[in-house]
Amino acid sequence: MSAISDQALATDLLRIVTCGSVDDGKSTLIGRLLYDTKQIFVDQMEHIEETSKRRGDGYVNLALLTDGLRAEREQGITIDVAYRSFVTPRRRFQLADAPGHVQYTRNMVTGASTADVAVILVDARNGVVEQTRRHAYITSILRVPHVTVAVNKMDLVDWSQERYEEIYRDLETLGLPDLHVIPISALEGDNVVDGSEHMGWYEGPALLEHLETVEIAFDRNLDARRFPVQWVIRPMSGDHHDYRGYAGSVAGGVWRAGDEVLVLPSGLRSRVEAVESSDGLLDAAVPPQSVTIRLADDVDVSRGNMLADPDRPPIVARELEARVCWMSERPLEPSARLAVKHTTRSVRVLVDELVSVVDIHELSDLTAPDRLELNDIGVVRLRLSEPLAVDPYAENRETGAFILIDEASNDTVGAGTVLSAQ
Repeated sequence: MSAISDQALATDLLRIVTCGSVDDGKSTLIGRLLYDTKQIFVDQMEHIEETSKRRGDGYVNLALLTDGLRAEREQGITIDVAYRSFVTPRRRFQLADAPGHVQYTRNMVTGASTADVAVILVDARNGVVEQTRRHAYITSILRVPHVTVAVNKMDLVDWSQERYEEIYRDLETLGLPDLHVIPISALEGDNVVDGSEHMGWYEGPALLEHLETVEIAFDRNLDARRFPVQWVIRPMSGDHHDYRGYAGSVAGGVWRAGDEVLVLPSGLRSRVEAVESSDGLLDAAVPPQSVTIRLADDVDVSRGNMLADPDRPPIVARELEARVCWMSERPLEPSARLAVKHTTRSVRVLVDELVSVVDIHELSDLTAPDRLELNDIGVVRLRLSEPLAVDPYAENRETGAFILIDEASNDTVGAGTVLSAQ
């Protein structure tokens, strides 16, 4: 199998996070996408029709496809983000449904951290509101490369072009990357999967067509090679007595046989002997392919090490300045001791300083907070017990991200992105 076809397969999956204010129609939009792309089983549809009739909705309420998950959340069952998958002839999609409430900021961060595209819903009647700005802010700090705003409920503003353009102008002030604004009615189905007879003035694609054609192949860092080692493969069988391979997912760059390699944190050097997949040798490997790399020399490499480009190495850091979203009921205070998991490596960490916290309503920084509470987003300084090979998150979303773990409970208590390291 060629590297090009492997790359096409690797980038065929589009990860989407949907977010918006409460009652902007997010559940209806997701239901409409699943229904119009024929992803719903007959018995599911019959159940939704019966429930809609019993509730007296007067129409088939597609929001019920995800409302079961919301009911579970209201009953106190922990569902951080509801994931849905669907497929069209052109692309595979994984859709993360992030809650809209401010108290679910951590859930929004979870859903957006791996997303290629953020779909932010705006109610055409209300326009850009505080929650819109907050979701835009979170997608910006998590560097989601593509943002699409679906201006929903256009049927309730008489399909007004003037209202759409007014909202568009407000959205342009938010500085969102690759912004596309699509007027839709999730309830009626206009501009979701099919076009709209009511909005002849809109000349762009429907939402699904746009999502099918978003170009994501070059969003990942293809310049600086990064390969966190997840597993060392030593079969020790008669046929493969001397085989030693390093398995993991490519986190940056294009990997080929003959490339020079720096092993971190040890600083040892070698050269790539071969790049392999389950189908055999590869000409090249790119993010986010899972491959095995063999080295020319018998150097000491173990799980948690990183193979990297000697000409463009990551920072081997003992101290980090990072933006952290705190996810625990128990506040984060200075001098806290935690574990940090970064790619395939875990080390202990001491919280040296709380630099600032974001006022999530005003989106402004408050300096030197006493603590970070649940759902707070702040900048912290961390001191590591052992070195980590990191990049600023702005350069590589894989090697610039980490999670914080409470060693006593093994709970994930925070998610962070590297701002700088030394």
